[in-house]
Amino acid sequence: MESVKAQSYEVHIDELAQAALNQHVAKYDYSKIFLLVDENTKKYCLPSFEKMFAGTIDSIFEIESGEENKHIQTCMQVWEHLSQFDGDRKSLLINLGGGVLTDLGGFVASTFKRGIDFINIPTTLLSMVDASIGGKTGVDLGSLKNQIGVINQPQMVLIFPEFLKTLDERQTRSGYAEMLKHGLITDKAYWDLLKTQNAFEAAVNIQKSIAIKNEVVMQDPTEKGIRKILNFGHTLGHAIESYCLENYDKKTLLHGEAIAVGMILEGYLSHKLTGLPKLSLNEIKETFLQHFDKEEFDDHDIDSILKLLKYDKKNSHGNINFVLLQSIGVAVTDVKVPENLFEEAFAYYRE
Repeated sequence: MESVKAQSYEVHIDELAQAALNQHVAKYDYSKIFLLVDENTKKYCLPSFEKMFAGTIDSIFEIESGEENKHIQTCMQVWEHLSQFDGDRKSLLINLGGGVLTDLGGFVASTFKRGIDFINIPTTLLSMVDASIGGKTGVDLGSLKNQIGVINQPQMVLIFPEFLKTLDERQTRSGYAEMLKHGLITDKAYWDLLKTQNAFEAAVNIQKSIAIKNEVVMQDPTEKGIRKILNFGHTLGHAIESYCLENYDKKTLLHGEAIAVGMILEGYLSHKLTGLPKLSLNEIKETFLQHFDKEEFDDHDIDSILKLLKYDKKNSHGNINFVLLQSIGVAVTDVKVPENLFEEAFAYYRE
């Protein structure tokens, strides 16, 4: 597979990734090289990484996996570790993990000593096609998603498809949801291909999804315009994810599972407001419900989810801004949605 050129770095895949990593470390005289892992990547991915890495790792730090650990207290632990092991501005942090770890590790690196170099090595399908690419770093504020962070680019992103073999079906499907989103917002032919596949079959298309996300980010690195289309499904999806995180009697949803619900809901809003045909809306709903369980939301759940919308990062001047679809493959940004349509959207989802 070919490398994908981003704004100030490249996404390297498989053998090219190993060569790029070792060449980079040989070229730059880093004072210290730190590796960030969680308990899963330490067990399933670290042994492979150590075999392919020609440099010297000065210290490995392990954090707990899961969205519930993506907060400033975990950052404090990593900052203190970097300081304790004499990290300085010429240090490198390598993030080996899924989207939670690359988001948090990128933020830690971007703020330690006012910024040190970092490299992302995503180990889940979700992080390979989405979270590790584009320079968004950060942590949650309580259960509110990604409220604290900066946009700062890694030195490189390295994709090793062999790590996908370490994932269970649920984790793979979570990444598949973001791949389906790439088709919905930019490329109907890609959507048509992916919807005929299951999550494991779709994973062979990671280079295509990486290229789609990268092309959008290249046009708008700081999300002033077109990059907003990547948020389709995320306004309601993030509210659902946050609600489930803070209500432990509810099923905790993986990011892709929450976004799948969000895309059906925002598909309904698209039908009502931006011209998405009813046939296309039904196709979107049927496709996601083929691969993802229908979640149960009662009236109290829905009311609580909608209250969380005010915290969405895309909001401006008190307005909730949505990314919606005109058709499959064509997205529009900054759409204001009348509040009465939210309950209609949930009613459509629950039918």
